[in-house]
Amino acid sequence: MKLPLFFNMRVALLAISVFLFTLCTPVQEKNSAENIANFPHAVTYEIFVRSFADSDGDGIGDIKGMTQKLDYLQELGIQGIWLMPIMPSPTYHKYDVTDYKDIHPDYGTLDDFKIFVQEAHARNIAVVIDMIINHTSNEHPWFQESSKGKDNPYRDYYVWADEATIEEVSSLVKEATGDSDNREQWHSFEGQDEKYYGFFWGGMPDLNFDNPKVREEIYEIGRFWLEGIGVDGFRLDAAKHIFEDHRAEDNHAFWIEFRNEMQKIKPGVYLVGEVWADTETLAPYLPGLPSMFNFDLAFSILHMLNHEKNISAMVKGHSTEIKEDVPFEKAFVNIQQKYKSVTSDFVDAIFLSNHDQNRIMSVLGNDLPRAKQAAAILLSLPGTPYLYYGEEIGMKGMKPDPNIREPFLWDILERDNYRTSWIEPEFTTDATVIPQAIQQNDPNSLYNLYKELIALRNTSPALTLGEFNTSDISGAKVLAWVMKHANQEVLVIHNISSSEKAEIFQKTDKKNVLFKSHPSVELHADKLILPPNGSIFILL
Repeated sequence: MKLPLFFNMRVALLAISVFLFTLCTPVQEKNSAENIANFPHAVTYEIFVRSFADSDGDGIGDIKGMTQKLDYLQELGIQGIWLMPIMPSPTYHKYDVTDYKDIHPDYGTLDDFKIFVQEAHARNIAVVIDMIINHTSNEHPWFQESSKGKDNPYRDYYVWADEATIEEVSSLVKEATGDSDNREQWHSFEGQDEKYYGFFWGGMPDLNFDNPKVREEIYEIGRFWLEGIGVDGFRLDAAKHIFEDHRAEDNHAFWIEFRNEMQKIKPGVYLVGEVWADTETLAPYLPGLPSMFNFDLAFSILHMLNHEKNISAMVKGHSTEIKEDVPFEKAFVNIQQKYKSVTSDFVDAIFLSNHDQNRIMSVLGNDLPRAKQAAAILLSLPGTPYLYYGEEIGMKGMKPDPNIREPFLWDILERDNYRTSWIEPEFTTDATVIPQAIQQNDPNSLYNLYKELIALRNTSPALTLGEFNTSDISGAKVLAWVMKHANQEVLVIHNISSSEKAEIFQKTDKKNVLFKSHPSVELHADKLILPPNGSIFILL
């Protein structure tokens, strides 16, 4: 198809820009820096396989497509991949497994996946897969057997109860948590006088982890993937719901047992848990799950940028509570201190959004400067930064869930050989988002900002491995902290106002500036001036 004249002119202008950009970039100095980041102290990329890269033209992303895009991830600076569920399942999202030891045929085969893991490892990229063990599909053979009656050997693989027991459990849950909906999580089965427990819905019956046989099955599944396939770890879905809400201590104990069993199989195995809750609720899980997604942090970053205030936010039930009187830096220190009071053996899993949340670009009102600053904030904090696929090109999306999991735009539609088509996108199209192939040739694109920040982080001991320290520079619209590691200290400053400059009294030598988000950052003898949504990293 012949491209319109204006598009050809645009590409030509971008090509000239990138040529000039290359001439002005000290390539030798940039490439000479040593990469000190190693997983899990490295940037990790979350992929929904169905939407990422289609290798065979059937409209569905697949493992071969991901394998062919590993060079892209390596060039971006990624050293870890988290894959959303890849096992057989009756749903598009695959969070209800029917076979724990296989690959969904839409995605490929186990042999395809073994090659993917080998190729990722050859590029120094770790592979973490979603492990959904809280529940299975109601089409799983275990449940099919369990539902046949009380005498079936698989009956106790799931949680079945009569009305009297359900009433007792519901009362305990309500007393412990205030949750009065527990009765709705029990589901009838035709021909049975007992109901089964399914926290999310009837199509996802919860496994019974009071049954030692179930735990042994799960540990053997872990062995299959860690030892037999070679993955590096697991993202543990719905970690808070292994046991009912009134049995939080049993949850904590289970994950310690799970971690011990996995370490027997693969010492140093990486485990990251999903506990969508406030820090107080999350912290006791750390001995079993030494990496946890920091939801309070994610909400805080987005709220700060939208409200243009140095504030914090925290998970509160099913919503978010804004803490106007607690600055972001103080809240972050509080989180780290809480974690350290439980264990020193943790790596914070930090992120801006994921497959369950509205996409950042849409949450920030499609504001590119704010999206760029969100990236700069995330990548200047300690822990393992997680990027949701397409975040680096500004993909958009608002719930329902399929609309936040739309196809990645590799190139303009006419020449995009990898774009998936399993869904008609409503938010991320060529008319709303510039594809990756175009952005890579624009030095001012969101993609190239992510690439620059990741490269800087990967070569900075302080940014990758450092500890977070507050700074007196922090203010009502200015975020500031110091990252320290060994003999390196990096001062990080962000002006979160979208309309006002920030004047900061800080002596800065130009040669010590590691990163500045915009050419209009002003450096004077005794102060610096950041433009709206401007950021700067300074080597102290």
